[in-house]
Amino acid sequence: MKKAIFYLLTSIILISSCTRSSTKTSKKPKLVIGIVIDQMRYDYLTRYADRYSEGGFNRILKNGFSLENAHFNYIPTYTAVGHTSIYTGTTPDNHGIISNNWYDKKLKETIYCVDDDNYKTVGNDGYVGKKSPHRLYTTTITDQLQLAQNMQGKTIGISIKDRSAILPVGHTANAAYWYDGGDKNQWITSSFYMDELPSWVKDFNKNNKADSYLNTTWETLYDIETYTQSRADNNIYENNLNGKEKPDFPKNLKELREKNGNFSLIKTIPAGNTYTVDFAKAVIKGEQLGTTEFTDFLSVSFSSTDYVGHRYGVAAVETEDTYLRLDKDLEEFFNFLDTEVGKGNYTLFLTADHAAVHVPSYLQSLKIPAHYMSTKDFSDFLLGVTQKYFNSKELIENVSNYQIFLDKNKIESLGLDKNDVAQRIADEVVNFDKIYKAVTARTLQTTNFTSGILSSLQNGYNQKFSGDVLMIPYPATLISSRKGTSHGSGYSYDTHVPIIFYGNGIKKGRSTKKYDIIDIAPTISNLLKIEAPNGTSGKIIDEVLEK
Repeated sequence: MKKAIFYLLTSIILISSCTRSSTKTSKKPKLVIGIVIDQMRYDYLTRYADRYSEGGFNRILKNGFSLENAHFNYIPTYTAVGHTSIYTGTTPDNHGIISNNWYDKKLKETIYCVDDDNYKTVGNDGYVGKKSPHRLYTTTITDQLQLAQNMQGKTIGISIKDRSAILPVGHTANAAYWYDGGDKNQWITSSFYMDELPSWVKDFNKNNKADSYLNTTWETLYDIETYTQSRADNNIYENNLNGKEKPDFPKNLKELREKNGNFSLIKTIPAGNTYTVDFAKAVIKGEQLGTTEFTDFLSVSFSSTDYVGHRYGVAAVETEDTYLRLDKDLEEFFNFLDTEVGKGNYTLFLTADHAAVHVPSYLQSLKIPAHYMSTKDFSDFLLGVTQKYFNSKELIENVSNYQIFLDKNKIESLGLDKNDVAQRIADEVVNFDKIYKAVTARTLQTTNFTSGILSSLQNGYNQKFSGDVLMIPYPATLISSRKGTSHGSGYSYDTHVPIIFYGNGIKKGRSTKKYDIIDIAPTISNLLKIEAPNGTSGKIIDEVLEK
């Protein structure tokens, strides 16, 4: 009888325990954090793996779910497009953000993705706050979360870059904050969101942390001789800071700041990431994120990695040191989340907005095919084509982002057919020595490319905004100087990025299956049990979610 009672009580305890465990794991997170690292290649996770601490990248790799074969599935791989695609779950053909800057066919001028003169700067008397997400034509995860909760939760975006703060949090955000450097040294916003900065932002700006980060010297975190995953310091493939003779360590920031934009210098050093974590922590405390019955969302983008990458390249000591320091920043941030929000109360994902190519001149030194494209040479070639076939050099309105915009009025006045002109140009520009492929807008409208790089080009083509002829250069081709690097292509060095999910509702594991960047939004939406963004074309990554 006693044994029977014992087994009955044990069963009740086990059932109760299982019920509590099930309730805990099925409960929605109080806070979702989206982390985007600007210009992070996937191989930075593996290249520096033994140098990372246990509390940063390695913590979420070991205790979260990592997608090891995740890619961007469109062209161009630029910052604004990347952030938008991550949070909308779709590609530029749907969401409308086709680059950072692009030629507006209606206005006949180049526009910037988040400029909006209908609003004013909030935080100072400058002009860099005249921004909004008005060029974004679909909803984001955060918009859908706001709708699902009847605008009860809070959604906030932060980044040193304005576009990286604004676009992820969509149209319904409570706030987006970005950094105004120069002589301003302030986190600011736009009147699109509010009329006055909250007191906690004002207090943060008064603390002037940026000054302490700049009145110092950037030295490597560890002995520079241990940076064996990078090229030798001070090499011919790196750009330099103004006022410094060589691109080497140490870098006396206190002496260099005035020649490098004063407070804007912080954007281009690892401390810019640390400063972003400082502000992220202030946001969570100041807005009391993760403390109510509703789910809040914080979008955090680390931009300094991009500035460093552009200047020094993929294999520079500066780049390695930036990621080792970012790893420390992430550890600090994760520990803060544990304390402030509570373990098990938050979910995060970490990814990148694009990756980057090795410096082409460095690749050339290794006899790997790589190229530099002259815009003047291409312009001369293009005008030669239109003169030869149509007896005119006035048929081209704009060339940018590897797209050609035709002057429709001029073409019509000459009695030409715009589709014939576009096709002839597409047929001829592939004879230019740096262009690998070219197709017309008409082809992209009438042909369905289901795989390969032309499929990526098609996903990035927006009928309303894109050009009449779209081109793809050879791999490892840049329009830049022979120092530093960039991005924008549909090749794997630009498309392969980390995607790591961690926290409430996420399984532990990894996958080598092919996934697209646009799969993040529907996956997080499913986790939160809300409708996915209204333009979503991605799929739910079922294997990362706890059942």
